[in-house]
Amino acid sequence: MNEKERAYRAMKGAGTAGLTLGIIALAVGLAVGVLSIISGARLLKAKNGVMI
Repeated sequence: MNEKERAYRAMKGAGTAGLTLGIIALAVGLAVGVLSIISGARLLKAKNGVMI
């Protein structure tokens, strides 16, 4: 295997890793956003029952 093939394989691996990490980050970000919205909605709903 010559140096050009090694460079190509390294770039391919880096691109695949970047794409995979991007998809994972998107999924985690979306899940955290949804959970945050749900939590906030529950807090707003429960504030009516709190007497100060």
